[in-house]
Amino acid sequence: MIEIILASSSKYRRQLLGRICNKFKQLSPNVDESILNNEQPLDYVKRLSTNKANVIARKHPKALVIGSDQCAIFNNQILGKPGTREQAISQLSSFSGQQVTFLTGVCLAEYHTSSSHYFVDTTSVHFKKLTLEKIEEYIEIDCPLDCAGSFKVESCGVFLFDKVVSDDPTALQGLPLIGLAKLFEHLNLDLSDLMNQ
Repeated sequence: MIEIILASSSKYRRQLLGRICNKFKQLSPNVDESILNNEQPLDYVKRLSTNKANVIARKHPKALVIGSDQCAIFNNQILGKPGTREQAISQLSSFSGQQVTFLTGVCLAEYHTSSSHYFVDTTSVHFKKLTLEKIEEYIEIDCPLDCAGSFKVESCGVFLFDKVVSDDPTALQGLPLIGLAKLFEHLNLDLSDLMNQ
């Protein structure tokens, strides 16, 4: 029986992983998520996903550790979590009628074998034309201040979209389960192993 740890404090990632893994620990890696000077989005999500996994893997060397990070890209800029209602209104207003790209990186690390596996999912979100009234109504209902892009796709955020283009419907929620399942299979862990622990 292998110990699986989710290196994240996110309740959304915990809920997602629970769909394919019956028993795992969740530990916060407490890494600095600041963007480095001139850091490109793909490099940013890879660095944070890998750092999160490795911080926990060093403390739990026999565990299989999952680290993940997501960023939204709009007008070639990395967007963070809004944090405030005003910032959420600003983000969603700028998205009106536009396309926003979300990168979700996942790293699977095993300290005792010095191995790690990484992939990134790219999802494009096409927004409807949004009025200020619609944006304020949405924020009042979902309060998405802790979500990159200022929406919750698993909730009422879908009312903001024209369409979502992705290879993995779970990626936008923060943990691409199709890609993660492929990594588990690569390590000879199948569904019965994960659900019957």
